[in-house]
Amino acid sequence: MTQRGPKATAERNRTLDLASALVRGAVAAGLGLGALTVLVMVVWISSPYPDSGPGGVLRAAAGVWLLAHGAGLVRPDTLSGVPAPVSMVPLLLVLGPVWLAHRAARDAAEPEEGRSRPSRAGAFCAVTAGYLLVVAGAAACARGGSLRPDPDTLVFPVALVVAGAAAAGVWTAAGRPFGPLPSWSPLALQEAIARTLFRDRAEAACRSAAAGVTVLLGGGALLVAVALGRNAGAAQDAFLGLAGDWPGRFAVLLLAASLVPNAALWGAAYGLGPGFSLGTGATATPLGLDGTPAVPRFPLLAAVPDQGPGSLLNGAALAVPVAAALAVAWFTARRAVPADAPRAQAWSTRETVRVTLLAALGCAAGTALLTAVAGGPLGTGALREFGPVWWLAGPAALVWTAGIGVPAALLLRLWRLRTPGWAWRRDVPEADEPPATATAGAAATAVEAEAGEKAEAEAVIGRRRRWWAPWRGRGGAAGAAGGAASGGTAAPAASSVPAPGTAPDVAPGALVGAAGPGAGRGDAGFEPYDFLPTDPWHEKDFREARWASLKRGSGGLMADFPADPADPADPGDPVGPAAPAGRPAGPAGRPADFADPADFAAGRPAPDPDRPGPTP
Repeated sequence: MTQRGPKATAERNRTLDLASALVRGAVAAGLGLGALTVLVMVVWISSPYPDSGPGGVLRAAAGVWLLAHGAGLVRPDTLSGVPAPVSMVPLLLVLGPVWLAHRAARDAAEPEEGRSRPSRAGAFCAVTAGYLLVVAGAAACARGGSLRPDPDTLVFPVALVVAGAAAAGVWTAAGRPFGPLPSWSPLALQEAIARTLFRDRAEAACRSAAAGVTVLLGGGALLVAVALGRNAGAAQDAFLGLAGDWPGRFAVLLLAASLVPNAALWGAAYGLGPGFSLGTGATATPLGLDGTPAVPRFPLLAAVPDQGPGSLLNGAALAVPVAAALAVAWFTARRAVPADAPRAQAWSTRETVRVTLLAALGCAAGTALLTAVAGGPLGTGALREFGPVWWLAGPAALVWTAGIGVPAALLLRLWRLRTPGWAWRRDVPEADEPPATATAGAAATAVEAEAGEKAEAEAVIGRRRRWWAPWRGRGGAAGAAGGAASGGTAAPAASSVPAPGTAPDVAPGALVGAAGPGAGRGDAGFEPYDFLPTDPWHEKDFREARWASLKRGSGGLMADFPADPADPADPGDPVGPAAPAGRPAGPAGRPADFADPADFAAGRPAPDPDRPGPTP
């Protein structure tokens, strides 16, 4: 018996991981093909007059599944005898295969506890190869059916769609990193991607472009819905005329539902201006329908405008690209001037324009790509041009989003930088100022704002604390007003002992009586942890104050505060004024529970007679 070495075990585990990823890809393709086959079989079984057997149904299902990946199909049985191409892809059917391939690649590349995973490149290649094996089998099965796949389209775009979905899955498993690029990419691009600033700007441009494309799709869907509502009678006649039985109507309904995203893109192209082709000699634009359209009898095509020049209602479709441009501008301005960042961190005008132009370019590229797959030839005659013209829709989207989006983004940037919008950000220091300067400026602003509110000083006491500044207590405004009135000095008549029934607003250990910016808890310069480094709890003044408080509570049963043997009282010292009755006399004849004015000048905290603690 020979024992396997660590290297042989690692190679074996790597081979098993690649085989597992290959199986995942094949299973994902099989799930999509099986689900679509079951749906086609249900329609075939429920049909009262099927024109083929189970073999023909399986071949047709395989052809439709390949069409969902972008493959072109050919109908050999036509009235003219000339095979007719079918290249319009129902975009709703694309979601299933793309999601399955994406999930298979993500699960294959995602690490798990206790199990090794193949490399990202290995997972991508294995999942793609397993999926394409099933694609090849389906293409071989559909060769003798009523919808035969075009071999030229199996490489492009079918293989490209599968590879793109698998790459997105591996990228998701890796945490969606924006870089680093492969070693074979240009060095200048690698250096640009490595910069954090470039990545932030690129991410903002991509998000804005996605928002613009989404608004275009939503606006196009709204245009189609409004047009179908106006021509509901024609759509109903077309729906009932295609099939007289319920299974046939169900099949027509499924086909119409799978073409709804295509109709939304047609509406977006119509709103952009270039419109869409309805044959080789007809084009529908907001200005009108020119030529004689070759429109098949189908419910969704009832939304096509009538022949002749367009009206004001047709011109209202131009609001769709305007809304898309404003969406691009809004998303760009939000990133240019964030609400939770200092004003100094806002983008410059040049950066805002640059990112908006990049977003407009991305929106144009996405629109061109989607409109290219939203249409396609349906025959060899007049229907060989059917749908939006992508090379016109893309530049139109660029013109709209750049022409309106750039000025709108600059205006939104100025609006978000206005003074009222930034006046409430007193707790956010400027990035280009040191902390001391920023705190002093904020405190000065707070004092000036509260100087005119002296009449409301009583109303400020007891005000609820705000959630964005929990340290702003009830005495903040009063303290600031007092500081503003006295010019930064404390009033001599103010007592450091709180009145009965009120809670002290000064933290234990903080300087009592200190006025000026940052003295009160409501001032902008207040720090919630600004305490003295030493604890005055055991000082003599505090002990005397506690003793006096206990003596008052005992009804006079306690003796006077004992004299300190280390510092005996000098009988020759002059005796100050007598203390009030019922209160023990402190130093110089003052009551022990009153603060000494010299303590204010020395910066010593005032004693708190009501504070609990051990007796001396």
